[in-house]
Amino acid sequence: MNSYLYLIIGLLVGVPTGIVIGRFLLRKLFKDQEVSAQNKVKKILKDAENNAEILKKNRQLEAKEKFLQLKAEHEQEVNAKNNVLNQRENGIKQKEQSLNQKIENTNRKETELDNSRKKLEAQTESLAKKQEEVEHLKAQHVAELETIAGLSAEDAKNQLVENLREEARSKAMAQIKDIVDEAKLTATKEAKKIVIQTIQRTATESAIENTVSIFNIENDEIKGRIIGREGRNIRALEAATGIEIIVDDTPEAIILSGFDPVRREIARLAMHRLVTDGRIHPARIEEVVAKTRKQIEEEIVEIGERTVIDLGINGLHPELIRMVGRMRYRSSYGQNLLQHSREVANFCATMAAELGLNVKLAKRAGLLHDIGKVPDDNPELPHAILGMQLAEKYKEHPEVCNAIGAHHDEIEMTSMLSPIIQVCDAISGARPGARREVVESYIKRLKELEELALSYPGVEKTFAIQAGRELRVVVESEKISDAQSEVLAADISNRIQTEMTYPGQIKVTVIRETRSVAYAK
Repeated sequence: MNSYLYLIIGLLVGVPTGIVIGRFLLRKLFKDQEVSAQNKVKKILKDAENNAEILKKNRQLEAKEKFLQLKAEHEQEVNAKNNVLNQRENGIKQKEQSLNQKIENTNRKETELDNSRKKLEAQTESLAKKQEEVEHLKAQHVAELETIAGLSAEDAKNQLVENLREEARSKAMAQIKDIVDEAKLTATKEAKKIVIQTIQRTATESAIENTVSIFNIENDEIKGRIIGREGRNIRALEAATGIEIIVDDTPEAIILSGFDPVRREIARLAMHRLVTDGRIHPARIEEVVAKTRKQIEEEIVEIGERTVIDLGINGLHPELIRMVGRMRYRSSYGQNLLQHSREVANFCATMAAELGLNVKLAKRAGLLHDIGKVPDDNPELPHAILGMQLAEKYKEHPEVCNAIGAHHDEIEMTSMLSPIIQVCDAISGARPGARREVVESYIKRLKELEELALSYPGVEKTFAIQAGRELRVVVESEKISDAQSEVLAADISNRIQTEMTYPGQIKVTVIRETRSVAYAK
């Protein structure tokens, strides 16, 4: 501050003098600043030395503390290892003591065993001497006997053994014969008793299926509505259901004729709905038939479920349950297949209980024994083999599968259930009025007739109607033309003539229909 004051004074006094004074003052100013800077540097250096000394002491203290800590940890680790070593040494000493004790015990036992062996050897020698004396006395006795009897000991023994063998053989054969005769008599009586009890304990109705259903109507005016203008309604019904509808002079009744009970039931229910609703025309007929067919499928499943619940059968595959329901609409030589299978199941349960076998498996096999008659595919296989394959496919018990396949002797029986199923099937089918061979052969002929036509490509549906005198073949219009339809009718007729046996003549009708559908929005 003083320097600046002098500089101002110099400037006021005069420029030359001021310059001189100013230079002097500037030098003095620079010198003062230099001295001040040197003092500051010295002070900074001194502070740095002090700080370095303090930092050094702190580092030394930290190093000493770290060293003491590491030393303490090392001592702890060494002590721990020493403790482990001491424990192991103590354990080794204890094991050595135990081992020494065991060695002493072993030596003591060996000594005892040696003493016992010596005693045993002495006793053996004594026994050997006594045995020699006994053999000597025995030889003397045998020699005396040989002298008295005039036979050697070997000859006498052989003669005695042979006599005993003959006597035992004679007694054994007589006893075996008595046992076999008694077993045959008892088995025959017991088998007859079980069969009679089984038949008596199962009450069944005697009913024969036919191929005709009667649809009752309130008045004959409804017949005209069912026939429709120029017969279009009745033709639509026959084409949709595959059932022949006979409208004749029979009062208040329409006859539904067809070999397939499912089709007849669909036709009957569809006609009932149509008559109740009042709207009868081809489009409505097709809609109602489709809904009725779906309803019948649901009813088939319900019938199967109700059947297995009534019989107490659990764990049956859903597809087998559906097939059991379809038995309601199948017949075996005129006998309702579901009723027949229920009878066989009850018969089998009764017999299995009497014989002490598995009642549940017997009832299961009885219900499923004719399951091969339900599917429409694989007609070339016997129904027993097809049923066995279906049971194996749906993981049924091996004894059940064998019983199904062997109940007509197509395969060998491997379990006790198989002959029971065979016997019960014969009992159910042999009831008076239970079956009718003519109906079965007739239905088989109609099914073969439909399957023959269905084997041609482009054929959508086939219906055998009028007791097999007419075969209607519905083809896909996209695949079969009008000209091809005529050729197809001729081919089917020729195959029927050469491959099938039938009374009278069969009319083959090929139906090709084209529909154009559009929607107004």
